Amino acid sequence: MAMAAPIPLEPLLAVLDMAGVAVFAVSGALAAARIKQTIVTFAFFAAITGIGGGTLRDLLIGAPVFWVGRSDYLGICLVAAASVWLFKADRWRLNALLWFDALGLGAYSVLGAAKALSLGVPPLPAVGMGVLTASFGGIVRDLLAGEPSILLRREIYVSAAALGAGTYVGLTLLGLSLWPAAIIGAAAGFGLRGIAIATGLALPGYRPEPEDD
Repeated sequence: MAMAAPIPLEPLLAVLDMAGVAVFAVSGALAAARIKQTIVTFAFFAAITGIGGGTLRDLLIGAPVFWVGRSDYLGICLVAAASVWLFKADRWRLNALLWFDALGLGAYSVLGAAKALSLGVPPLPAVGMGVLTASFGGIVRDLLAGEPSILLRREIYVSAAALGAGTYVGLTLLGLSLWPAAIIGAAAGFGLRGIAIATGLALPGYRPEPEDD
C-alpha cells in the first residue's frame, strides 16, 4: 500500500499564521477595552499585537515581512477589533485576555520556529524565533496599555513559548511529521501557560545571599 504524501509546510504555516494573528489581535483589542479606549486604539492594539512578533521575526531572519503586500492579515486584526468593540468586551471576565493570549502564544511559538527552520535557521535560533514571535506583540501591547511588561513579572509566559517552540523543533528533529509536531508543540505551550493562569504558577525570583555583618 502506498503511503500518503506528507502535508506540505506552507499550508501548516498559513493555518498557524492566521490562527495566531486572530487570537493575538483579540487580546490586543481586549487590552484596549480594559482601559476604555476608542475604536481607533482598538484597531491599533489589535494590529500591533497580532502582527508585531511575526514582523520582527521576519526582519531578523531576512524573510519578506509576511503581511506586507496582503490585505488579509490586517483585515483579521480589524475584524477582531470591531468584534471586541461590538460585543462589549468590558463585560467579559477579566481573564479573557489572558486566555486569548495563551492561545496565540501556543500557535505563534510553533509558527515562528517552523518558519525559521524552513528558511535554514539552525534549531536553537529557530526556537528563539518561536519565542520572539509569540511574545513580542504581547510585550508591546502591555507597554502601550500601561501594564507591567510580562518580562518584568515572574509568571510563566516566555518559558511557555520556549516549551512550545522547543517541543516542535525537537519532535521534527526526531523525525515526527510536521502536523503532529505542530499540534503537540502548540498544545504544550498553551498548556503550560494555561496552568500558570489557572494556578498562579510562577518562576522563582533571584534571591541574593545575605551580606555578612
